[in-house]
Amino acid sequence: MDQPSNFIQTLFDFSFSEFVTTKIIKILYGIGILFAAFGALALIVSGFGDSFGKGLLFLIISPVIFIIYTIFARVLLETIIVMFRIAENVKEIADSKK
Repeated sequence: MDQPSNFIQTLFDFSFSEFVTTKIIKILYGIGILFAAFGALALIVSGFGDSFGKGLLFLIISPVIFIIYTIFARVLLETIIVMFRIAENVKEIADSKK
C-alpha cells in the first residue's frame, strides 16, 4: 500500500475515483489461504474426534480440499482484479477521448 494516509483518503473517497480493492487484494488472498488452512485442520480434528478411520480419511482428503479452496479463492480474486483493471483502462481511454 502506498501510504497509510493515502489509503485512508482513498477508503473514504465518496467519488470512488480510486479503487481500494486493488490495494488490499494480497491481504484478501492471504486471508483466503488462512481460512483454507483452518478449514482443513478443523476437518482433520473433527474426523479424529469421530473415529480413527474417519480421521485418517480426512487426513488424506484435507490437503486436496485445501488446494481446491485455494484455487477457488485465487480465481475469484483474479476475476475481481481483472474487472477493476478493465475499469481503470476504460477510464483512461475515456479520459483520452475528451
